[in-house]
Amino acid sequence: MSGRAIVQNQFDRAADLINLEAYMRKILISPFREVQVEVPVRMDDGRIEVFTGYRIQHNGARGPCKGGIRYHPEADHDEVLGLATIMTWKTALMDIPFGGAKGGVTVDPKKLSKLELERLTRRFTQRIAIVLGPYRDIPAPDVNTNAQVMAWILDEYSSRQGYTPAVVTGKPVSLGGSLGREEATGRGVMYVMQEYARDFGIPLKGGRGGVVIQGFGNVGSHLARLLDSEAGAKVVAVSAVEGGVYNDQGLDIPALLAHVAQGKPVPEWKGGKRVTNEELWTIPCDWLIPAALGGVITKEANAKTIDCKVVVEGANEPTTPTADIILEERGIAVIPDFLANAGGVTVSYYEWAQNLQQYRWTHEQVNRELKATITKAYTSVRDLAKEKGVTFRTAAYGIALQRVADAERLRGN
Repeated sequence: MSGRAIVQNQFDRAADLINLEAYMRKILISPFREVQVEVPVRMDDGRIEVFTGYRIQHNGARGPCKGGIRYHPEADHDEVLGLATIMTWKTALMDIPFGGAKGGVTVDPKKLSKLELERLTRRFTQRIAIVLGPYRDIPAPDVNTNAQVMAWILDEYSSRQGYTPAVVTGKPVSLGGSLGREEATGRGVMYVMQEYARDFGIPLKGGRGGVVIQGFGNVGSHLARLLDSEAGAKVVAVSAVEGGVYNDQGLDIPALLAHVAQGKPVPEWKGGKRVTNEELWTIPCDWLIPAALGGVITKEANAKTIDCKVVVEGANEPTTPTADIILEERGIAVIPDFLANAGGVTVSYYEWAQNLQQYRWTHEQVNRELKATITKAYTSVRDLAKEKGVTFRTAAYGIALQRVADAERLRGN
């Protein structure tokens, strides 16, 4: 199922919950602007490769559009549109003054040299620059992009518009990035888990089952470190593209991070039993966190066999709608992506605000503000879910849809 179809299915349930009018449903599900570009890049051997890129602005009623740019061979129109739509709901749920957007280039960045990656980024930025701007659309890192890629976007945009640090977030700190931004998504996931653990009696510290994390990139690795060092949780398994590692007594996370920092694959670490990516889904645990790509929990693959108490969606759209229903029927709670992983866009907002103010916050201030914002959003979702007898996902969608619909009406729609 495509990202677009997943979003449509979940949108309809929430729209019914808040009795959204037919005309407003059409406005809120339809994208404001879609840009598709062809990106010619001169490769190191002299030949020209042409890549397809996208920037989709879903809704800007509540503020400038906001969303990451991903480089992935499977990035396509429907995936980018689905993710742009989720960004609209995510920023609305966090109650920060942004709309939703997303970008992507259909490319395998692992097959590109650093110079080729820079040329691709700069040419893509040139092609979409007409729709970017600190009060129009502000990109950020996503799958296979990072602070360096954001620095190239900043430089390319600024070469034509003058120095404009607020045009992109997730930048290096030395170029106006925010302290705490790189770890923000993982930290936000941890804050939500701590609140849920307190409310529903599923312990993070001292729990029997522990935590399983699928994905050990930016989100998964920071989350594992924070759960281990700050929450006192027992992380029993993690996985990456090559496979995973499992230890029911808990993994030595600092040692595993040091292993990976040397460029070594996760499953080659000797501090646990090697497991395949398929086996990871069957490990008994309290908390299961998909923190990589979307569409990994499905009816066909694993929804009927997952053995956990709570699924926490660190990735975007990791659970298909049919799998969502199966998990609900099995009594497995799901904390939805645009609540659980909203730490990244929230600290991106702080970064944007700092750039506009030309003032830098301390790391402690960033973390304090993030905890306050994401906890407030969590509480509103928890209370509505209890009041209406619906899942966290439907409640989160309901709150977000209501806020965006209110903004559209106030603007005259």
